[in-house]
Amino acid sequence: MSSTESQPGVRPVPQPFSRPIRLGVLISGGGTTLANFVEQIVAGKLTAEIPLVIASRGNCGGVARARNFGIRCEVVERRAFASVGDFSETIFRLCREVHVDLVTLAGFLSLIQVPLDFQHRVVNVHPALIPSFCGAGYYGHKVHEAVLARGAKVSGCTVHFADNQYDHGPIIAQAAVPVQEDDTPDSLAARVFAAECRTYPEAIRMYAQGRLEIVGQRVRIHGVDRPGENSETHLAGGIDSSVPEGFSV
Repeated sequence: MSSTESQPGVRPVPQPFSRPIRLGVLISGGGTTLANFVEQIVAGKLTAEIPLVIASRGNCGGVARARNFGIRCEVVERRAFASVGDFSETIFRLCREVHVDLVTLAGFLSLIQVPLDFQHRVVNVHPALIPSFCGAGYYGHKVHEAVLARGAKVSGCTVHFADNQYDHGPIIAQAAVPVQEDDTPDSLAARVFAAECRTYPEAIRMYAQGRLEIVGQRVRIHGVDRPGENSETHLAGGIDSSVPEGFSV
């Protein structure tokens, strides 16, 4: 028996939610992931509600997008706080006020400290296959530029539990996409975002269904449908080359 197998597991959600899971969405940019969540909810594919969006930049496009959706949006800028601790406490205080179940980082660029009552209740999506092309300085197009410069043949996205380091917590799901010979950072970004549009909502669904168990740095997925089997999100395997409708390259 391996050391990982002998460790006790943690079930962040012991029983499936009997109501829509309440998401807090943290953004720093245009809010495209937020828009995907809203589309999934409206289509009945994601049983969730979004009572709060927090933006780290007052001038980012996601602020207007959230308000156009009729969602409360608060701007909390890192530069307004003396420490990351004070910055983080303000964010999580707002989340507590509206009874957020799960904090979703959606292109949120500032490092936060996760308090004990939100441990295993914060998830992030990264536009590469962790542990490659991740960590401080790897965000947005910088990731795709690095992938192309290195000559990687595949890229993708990773959804993981967030801890107090960049792109570091236990991995929930990954989806791979091909890197084409004529790719630019824009075209690769579009293909990766298409994978995110399926993988992130599916990870949230599995969380809300109580199917995730954390054992050390690994996440076990319980239930009939295993990632990559009967799953349109290709969580654990398969290469998807599609681009979401309306996403320009």
